[in-house]
Amino acid sequence: MAINSVYPDQYQQQLEDKTQRISEQFKAFDLPELEVFPSPQSHYRMRAEFKIWHEEGRAHYAMYEPGEYKKPFIIDEFPVGSLLINALMPKLLAAINADELLSKRLFQVEFLTTLSHQAVISLIYHRPLTDEWEAKATQLASDLGVHVIGRSRKQKRVIGQDFVIETLAVNGKEYHYQQVETGFTQPNARVCESMLGWALSAAAPLTGDLLELYCGNGNFTVPLAEAFDKVLATEISKTSVNSALFNLHTNGVENVDIVRMSSEEFSQAMDKVRSFRRLKEIDLDSYQFSTIFVDPPRAGLDEHTTAVVKGFENILYVSCNPETLARDLQSITQSHQIEKFALFDQFPYTHHVECGALLTKRPL
Repeated sequence: MAINSVYPDQYQQQLEDKTQRISEQFKAFDLPELEVFPSPQSHYRMRAEFKIWHEEGRAHYAMYEPGEYKKPFIIDEFPVGSLLINALMPKLLAAINADELLSKRLFQVEFLTTLSHQAVISLIYHRPLTDEWEAKATQLASDLGVHVIGRSRKQKRVIGQDFVIETLAVNGKEYHYQQVETGFTQPNARVCESMLGWALSAAAPLTGDLLELYCGNGNFTVPLAEAFDKVLATEISKTSVNSALFNLHTNGVENVDIVRMSSEEFSQAMDKVRSFRRLKEIDLDSYQFSTIFVDPPRAGLDEHTTAVVKGFENILYVSCNPETLARDLQSITQSHQIEKFALFDQFPYTHHVECGALLTKRPL
């Protein structure tokens, strides 16, 4: 998102432009009616990252235009950030400028906030952090009512905890998620609620067991578990796996197993190309998989995983990159037809779009 490009009065037109672009990009797939889920027009980002620019003895929040890394833009307000981020920004900056220990060689600040009004603030330095710094940061955390993390080379000091607990409301029910400071989370919480609601609606008529690849912290896993008999989920990140296990327990979900492995590795296990010790407690043959859910990184699905996906009766595909989604659908639609298709405006005022598709196997 370019700095100074947020114009709420133009939001509806930008959303219509995105809708038209996606409709054109995927018209060859004979889409059903496109479901469009808008974002709040302001205060929608739950996390933010700022450089700290030191000038004339004072620290300032700063950002850079893409490709311009010598001249920063000083940030006085951040309308796309959550209300909590905007409330904390001036208080934090005042505290930093009032204390040399907090300010000295501080070069970056990161905010992680939630709809449930929790926050972690990370202060990142080009110097070692001392016990004296920690005493100052402890007082800062108390004054702001947040958790504070100090980071420098080979150091991490945590005041409070390094995660927040988010609460998302989907179809009248609340789900609770641990979100770790360094872990991936959906940045737009309201659109995330829409994505979860759409996925639950798509899964409602399906039966049997679910296989989920790229499960992250269990963002989709937790609500989708209600729609299936059993769920087997995979994730490669140890941090995300630990959060997913925490979130399953917190939400009382008992019909899910998680294995720490990549989608490529699991695809090889499914095809019995390789065996893995990490699956020794999992009886793959005991599952009656009817559906696979994938939410891959921007690179989309690799060729082998695409072939595995096509073996399922139903496919739920959430994509953060329409380009690789369109590429993957070229192959998948040879055997499956698109039943539902959605646009999620996760990143307003940018060209980025997230999409969701439900596909079912074509009759023989």
